[in-house]
Order: sequence, then C-alpha cells, then structure tokens
Amino acid sequence: MDAIKILWADDEIDLLKPQLLFLEKKGYDVTTVTNGHDALEEIGESNDFDVVFLDESMPGITGLETLAKIKEIKPNIPVVMITKNEAETVMEEAIGSQISDYLIKPVNPHQILLTLKKLMDSQSLFREKTSSDYQQEFRQILMEINSGLNYKEWVDIYKRIVSWELKIDESNSTAMGDILSMQKNEANNAFSKFIVKNYLDWLKNGDGPIMSDRLLREKVLPQMDEGTPTVMLLLDNLRYDQWKVLEPIFLEEFRVVEEDFFCSILPTTTQYSRNAIFAGMLPAEIERHYKQWWKNDVDEGGKNNHEEDLLQAQIKRLVRRDVKVAYTKITNVSKAKQLEDSILDYMHNDLTVIVYNFIDMLSHARTEMEVLKELASDEKAYRSLTVSWFKNSPLWSALRRIVEKGDVKLIVTTDHGTIRVNTPSKVVGDRDTTTNLRYKVGKNLNYEKKDVLEIRDPLEAGLPRPNVSSTFIFAKEDKYFLYPNNYNYYNNYYRDTFQHGGISLEEMICPIVLLRKR
Repeated sequence: MDAIKILWADDEIDLLKPQLLFLEKKGYDVTTVTNGHDALEEIGESNDFDVVFLDESMPGITGLETLAKIKEIKPNIPVVMITKNEAETVMEEAIGSQISDYLIKPVNPHQILLTLKKLMDSQSLFREKTSSDYQQEFRQILMEINSGLNYKEWVDIYKRIVSWELKIDESNSTAMGDILSMQKNEANNAFSKFIVKNYLDWLKNGDGPIMSDRLLREKVLPQMDEGTPTVMLLLDNLRYDQWKVLEPIFLEEFRVVEEDFFCSILPTTTQYSRNAIFAGMLPAEIERHYKQWWKNDVDEGGKNNHEEDLLQAQIKRLVRRDVKVAYTKITNVSKAKQLEDSILDYMHNDLTVIVYNFIDMLSHARTEMEVLKELASDEKAYRSLTVSWFKNSPLWSALRRIVEKGDVKLIVTTDHGTIRVNTPSKVVGDRDTTTNLRYKVGKNLNYEKKDVLEIRDPLEAGLPRPNVSSTFIFAKEDKYFLYPNNYNYYNNYYRDTFQHGGISLEEMICPIVLLRKR
C-alpha cells in the first residue's frame, strides 16, 4: 500500500522536527511548507495529498484564508487545523469551512497519529461500505435492465445509477467507478433497444411519457396562478447528474416541491427539442403551421431564433386568460450581467422564461479546447466544473435576488442532456448530409444498422422531410458518427467528448424540478 501523503503548513516548521521524524518512522510521507502561499502551490501542483495539517496563525495569508482556497481547489481533501488560539469563534469559522479535525498547540505525536488514523480509517470504512452496498445494488440493477422495463422503470434505473455515481465520487473508489461505468454502458444498450421498440408507437398513439412538445402544457403552464410569479429556467444541455450536484446550492434558498422527468424527442438537440418545447408541437407540425419560423438542418441561419414567437403562440392557444409573459436568452457574460441587474423587473410577470446556454457552450468548448478537456476530463470533473460555474455565476446571484424580493415558483429544466462518446461508427453520405455526430439526416446514407435507429419516413417521428428521400439515423449508446475521410484524425479528435443528438439515458431522460422559496 502506498504511503499516506501529508502536507504540513506551519511558519514554525523547524520546531516540529520531533513530530515529523515520528511520522516518517511510522511510514508517512510528509511535505512541509512555511506559509499559505506555498501550501496552495503544492496543492495545485499535486493531486495526491491525502491530508493537510494547517497552522491557523501564519504570516501572509492566515490559516483560515488558506483553508478557504484549499477547499476551492480540492473540496474533498481532509484538513486538520492546528492553532494556539482556543477561541470559540475561530474554531466555529474553521468548522464552518469544513475542517476535518483540529488540534491545539503544542501537539504531541500521538495526538497527530490518532487524528490520522481516525481520518484515514473513516475514509476507508466509507469506501468499504459504499463498495459493499453497490455490489448488492449492481446485481439488482443488472437483473432489472434486462427484464422488459417500462419508461417509469427506466427513469428509476437512471436515478439509481446517478445516485451511485455521486456516492462513488465521494468515496474516491476508482475500481467501483470503472464497474459502474460498465454497468451504465449495459443500461444504455438495453435502453436503446427499448427506445427503438417503443419510440414511434409513443408518437403515433400518444400514450408514452411526457415528451418535449407536451412539457409546457403539462408541467409549466398549470403552475401559473395569479399573485405568484412563475420562472422557468431552462439550462441547455443539463443532465440529471448535473442537476443533482447543483441541487444542494439551490437548497440554500429554495425547497424542492416536486422532482419529475420528461423524455426529450429525437434528435436530442437544441434545434429540435427546444423548438418543440416552446412551440408545444413536434418539429413537423412547427414546419407546417409556422413555416416562417422553422429552418431545416441544411438551411442557412440560426435554428432557434424564434423561440419567443413559438412560446407566445403556444400560450395564446392554450391559456384562456390574459397573461404577462417574458422570454430572455442568455448566451454571453454581458447578457448574464443584464439578467442579474434586471431580474426583479420580471417579478411582475405571470411567467418568465430564462434560457441559459452556459452548459451547452461548456460541452462544445471542451471538445475544442485542451485546457477544458483537462478541467473536465471525466464525468466527475464535468460535474465539478458545472458546480464551480453555477456558484459563481450571475445566474445564481439573480435567483437569490428573486428570493429576497418574495415568493416565486421556480421551475428548473433542460431541453436534452449529453453523453460522453467513445465508440466510432462509420457513415457514408452525400455532401448534403448533416455534420452532427449523434444523428444524421440525408439521402442514400450507408451505415452500420446495428448502431442506429433509422427513420426512413421522418413524418412518422414528427420530423420534417427536407427531401423526398431523406432518412434520419440516431446513434445508440456511446456511438459517434464518422465519415471514412480522415477517419483516424476525427476518431481521435472526437473520442471522449460530450455530444448529443442520439439515444441514451443521459440525453433523453431530462429533469424538471419545481422549487419554492424556503
């Protein structure tokens, strides 16, 4: 077993040589620094410290200031505060900043050893307990995903998988994470078969789950009542696991009244799913009724420029009284700041719709930028980056301002999710074939049939038909479509990126959460 690595920050580190020698003899690997700045530099450069001992009183930045910055860099690392000051307020502040333990100077070696054993053993016990519980759940989930589930049962499976992802994040068990990842792949394989079997029947018979086109009608508009403003916050590309790591932040100011789900239509992209949400129609119906507001993939121009028009038209159709509705789309920092400044003006509306595009931009930027690939290297890091953004965003500031003003019904939802792709699938098409990685529409497509759901008659799936012989194909599981040209280059470029448009639990099972002021 590797030695436990300790970072010890104390401006009087030379006086601690007996304690350091004692720990080294016990097999601990100790790195020492004399101030907070150096401690932060060591933390930033190393991923493998197991625990930090931190002097509360140091020149430069104090122990408490250093602690706050350490928690920003490595939120889960245990920190033991060492102090000469027994004042209650100091320790309350430190405990509020999530220290794992504290010691009063002078510390003797046995106190330190006891603290280390307590911390390391509790982490080990937590990992063992999590591992044991998951092994039991693993077998149960494995049986269920192959037992002919209905949609609600698939939602339950997905919720349980996400719950285990978050628990395993906390336990830092790489082995369990690998096993869960394999199980999620198996679940997506079975879920794809389920969608292939049922999707067209849902659209034909209208007996499936709530889908994008019914979302406002069934889950949002009924919440409008006179006297309490309703705010619908649509976070583009928000997955359920991302909602679950954001939820604790929301709970500082709000309480969850209801957590529910809807099924995104195919393709699981903004152009199709979000237009369907705001129109209250499937894309083929939008094209038929509002041709001036619809653009197909091959058409020039923005594909979501008329969401507000579609929203107003749907409300006019469905709501039998005069209501005041506002719509705003946030696509950059300037607009986000404007939202923060003007948010209270929206509280005079019956319904305010805020579309916030940050998470979508994050997933696309991660594909293009090496630094973001490192920052969001896997699912856990992607979730962590989402939390860091939200906590410091103008959006969260704006939502807190709403709560200070009075009661509000806040509905948090999305248009579709995203999946990390790893398995390439070759497609051949003409030059008018769309470039999307998780779905294609075109004529004379050649593809691996086992990898896709094919729709030869787009109208059956509520989709426009750009050409009389147009076919849609949707990637299943973690597949991504590549053309034979420059295959190896694009395979390496897009592998392990977050994409959407196809069939997976992450893309199709979308949260919609109703919150009220605490």
